[in-house]
Amino acid sequence: MTFSAIQRVLGILLTMFSVTMLPPLAVAVMFSDGSWPAFTASFFIILVSGLLMWLPVRKETRDLRLRDGFLVVALFWFVLGLFGAAPLLINNNPSMSLTDAVFESMSGLTTTGATVLSGLDQLPPAILFYRQQLQWFGGLGIIVLAIAVLPMLGVGGMQLYRAETPMPLKESKLTPRITETAKALLRIYVGITFLCAASYWAAGMSIFDAICHAFSTVAIGGFSTHDQSIAYFNSDLIEMIAVVFMFLAGINFSLHFIAWREKKLGSYFIDPEFRAYFKYLCGLIVVALAYLAWNGEYSTFREIFTKGLFQVVSIATTTGFTTDSFSLWSGGLPVLLILASFVGGCAGSTAGGIKVIRWALMYKQGARELQRLLHPSAELPVKLGEKAVDQRVVDAVWGFFAVYIVVFGLLLVVFLSNGLDQESAFSAVAATLNNLGPGLGEVASGFANTNAVVKWSAVCAMLLGRLEIFTVLVLVTPSFWRR
Repeated sequence: MTFSAIQRVLGILLTMFSVTMLPPLAVAVMFSDGSWPAFTASFFIILVSGLLMWLPVRKETRDLRLRDGFLVVALFWFVLGLFGAAPLLINNNPSMSLTDAVFESMSGLTTTGATVLSGLDQLPPAILFYRQQLQWFGGLGIIVLAIAVLPMLGVGGMQLYRAETPMPLKESKLTPRITETAKALLRIYVGITFLCAASYWAAGMSIFDAICHAFSTVAIGGFSTHDQSIAYFNSDLIEMIAVVFMFLAGINFSLHFIAWREKKLGSYFIDPEFRAYFKYLCGLIVVALAYLAWNGEYSTFREIFTKGLFQVVSIATTTGFTTDSFSLWSGGLPVLLILASFVGGCAGSTAGGIKVIRWALMYKQGARELQRLLHPSAELPVKLGEKAVDQRVVDAVWGFFAVYIVVFGLLLVVFLSNGLDQESAFSAVAATLNNLGPGLGEVASGFANTNAVVKWSAVCAMLLGRLEIFTVLVLVTPSFWRR
């Protein structure tokens, strides 16, 4: 373990993170909202902390090895989540405890979208902008993590993307060549964000709201600058724009890169995960619209279509925007939507959940076992598209799923033991572990009324969900620390 190299990387990342205090500082000055001292102080606190971490090891030249990568990835989100709470903790409006500030910061960086805040319309614009910006930077970090780092670490079947990633990588080291990948992904990410913001603005949002909501839409975060979320704008056009960009953000960003490079939309449909993602969403939309119509939730077809379509895409992609209180819909539809968040979006996207690729492989493995009952001696490989999948990848996916269920169960017990009823506890674990945000029951409107144990457990769930569980759990195994 090269601790000095790890310290150097974290120092550089923390120093770079201090720069993210400057845009909300500019917003604070522009709107004269009184929050500029909090962002100024946070900038210097984070900058000095990063420099103090970097300076003693600045001459370290060794590359990070794979084992170091696990620690860097886990510490990256943990450290930035803690320091990201600084302006929320320092500023008087809103007045937040350490627990609440860390919860909000971690929810933003992990693009979960769960919140402890209310009265958003009365908060300083700089604080609102900062929350949205946290999600945007978190989403970019997730893309780089999912496409450039986790495949090399072999986390839960993500090694499948070693061959699929369209950018240069080495498998033995975490080297500066990841920078090339990050640059390519940044161009795609910024481009989609710009198109989303321009579309929102053209549809009637203010420039401020358009930029803020583009940040959280492309990051599949779900934070909003208004308590009513997207419903505040009362615009079918804005809702449909959000649907389009939530759908796009749920696609593997390497596919966006390929489609852009080859100038062909057909590149998407070649990918088996995208096809599964598209079919799954279409099927869920049809079921939801039929259910809403059958139960008479809305009086017009327009409302059934717009509300149903929006909420299905928002919850299924784990974005978490709302245009209505879907938790109050009758029957089993709210639970169905929460269950949809367990699938989430594609690997290599900003979406949460277990990921479509894993569910597709588990489905194909199940189908193979049925075939083996009829043909026990046959050699039946698991195929994704036309390619046979290595059995080690399939085993890793099943291992990930098994650990996910155990972690979910443990978190559920913790939430139930701290005052939440069964509906609220189940949806709270799903909302945080799947990086969804909104839940049902007591957490339908946020986590403000939950106690500190629930909030810190939710912070752990957000981290576990965002870092694909194995990345964090491997750090507590004795073998990880052996030389």
